[in-house]
Amino acid sequence: MVVYAVIDTNVLVSAILAVHPNSATVIIREKIMDGTIVPLYNGEIVDEYQDVLSRPKFHFPIDLVTSLLNVIRQKGICLERTKTEEIFTDSKDVVFYEIALSKEGAYLVTGNTKHFPATPIVVTPAELLRIIESMDCIPD
Repeated sequence: MVVYAVIDTNVLVSAILAVHPNSATVIIREKIMDGTIVPLYNGEIVDEYQDVLSRPKFHFPIDLVTSLLNVIRQKGICLERTKTEEIFTDSKDVVFYEIALSKEGAYLVTGNTKHFPATPIVVTPAELLRIIESMDCIPD
């Protein structure tokens, strides 16, 4: 069982900064690594990941950033945007939503749900983990 999801940049930042190994963002990152979550992306999203994760204020080791981006590219699916008529306060958020729309049954995982339309595809890391748990209970 796999889940397709666009991972908002703030989730990756939180996963790297997290102190507790059982925090939802850390578990999301682990589920990307083990293939349970298949990340959806395009070039704009990867560019934003690179830009934000490389900011000096975070002091993230470059090899950690490179490794994470490589995993996303290798285990994920690069998609074209599906245009939306939704209005966003930050134009940089649109691409994340539109890539999520590009794969049926996909989610957009973010710590900032208020930045996106209130739809069932926009979920927090904890909500996605509950969805995954409920799917594990469904027999094949």
